[in-house]
Amino acid sequence: MLNKQQLSPFQIAAINALAISLLAGIANYYFIRNLWVALISTISLFLVSYFLIRYFTERFIYRRIKIIYKIIAQTKATKREEFFNTSLLPTKSLEEVSKEVETWAEQKKSEIERLKQNEQYRKEFLQNLSHELKTPIFAIQGYVETLLSGAMQNEELGKKFLTNTSRNIERLVNLVGDLDEISKLESGVLQLQKENFIIQTLIREVYEALSIKATEKNIKLSIKKGSELPLVVFADKEKIRMVLINLVDNAIKYGKYGGSIVFSCYRTEDPSVLVEISDDGYGIAEEHLSRIFERFYRTDMARSRKEGGSGLGLAICKHIIEAHRQNIHVRSTLDVGSTFGFTLDEKTK
Repeated sequence: MLNKQQLSPFQIAAINALAISLLAGIANYYFIRNLWVALISTISLFLVSYFLIRYFTERFIYRRIKIIYKIIAQTKATKREEFFNTSLLPTKSLEEVSKEVETWAEQKKSEIERLKQNEQYRKEFLQNLSHELKTPIFAIQGYVETLLSGAMQNEELGKKFLTNTSRNIERLVNLVGDLDEISKLESGVLQLQKENFIIQTLIREVYEALSIKATEKNIKLSIKKGSELPLVVFADKEKIRMVLINLVDNAIKYGKYGGSIVFSCYRTEDPSVLVEISDDGYGIAEEHLSRIFERFYRTDMARSRKEGGSGLGLAICKHIIEAHRQNIHVRSTLDVGSTFGFTLDEKTK
């Protein structure tokens, strides 16, 4: 049995032509009583009806399809497209056209969803940026107004307020610097200066630079046993230094007193080098892991702001690693610790 929703123009024309010719043949035979005349008229009428119905059905359907294609393209057709619409398009079945339209609709739906998500991220970004800027600005304003109101006469209090003002100015400078860095990375303005270097040497330099912070919390910095063998990577050394500083600095900030931070690296089959920074700190809840690399996203607002930072460090790390055409990831469990890892190209031959 034919499915009405899947009939082709040829089948529609044939069914209608057959119905018309049969009715006409039966009428001829009823009035003329000549079987041969009725049969010849039925066949002739079927052929004429079939070709006429098929022709006009195709023109009607494909004129509508042509309009649909123009709407999908959202542009005036070129001569090549006109040739496609008039010569090639009619060879397609309605099923094929239907599938193409459905595919187009799915793509548009996906684009709309992505635009909605981007709009939501944009709103969150502006809200977070506004909050990050207002906090130090209002603090600076408060300290300055207090000093101008007479606190300058008290040397000890004045020094304290000026120190706090300086700290908030530094926070603003860091925020602006990070915003500038991330905008350059996103726009592609910042070019990578790739070179061969030993990744273990770089991590030792980062450990040394952050050793005072680690000592304050009695956190031990080390390289995992088995990862001491020098591995040469091909990347922008200073940008990877920035990534490592951000990751190790975060591990120190959110690590437990007396904890440890371990660096490890492995060769993969790509060939590339997997670099990981692990800590035994407070960890990150699972619901935050998918958004941890977003700009200004914080898992714990109060504790994060207390520890300082612009909230852009992990977003910068992500952009730098992706600029190297590599991946960055995180594994974490609450009260167990976190591991941030990324890959780099191994030394070029």
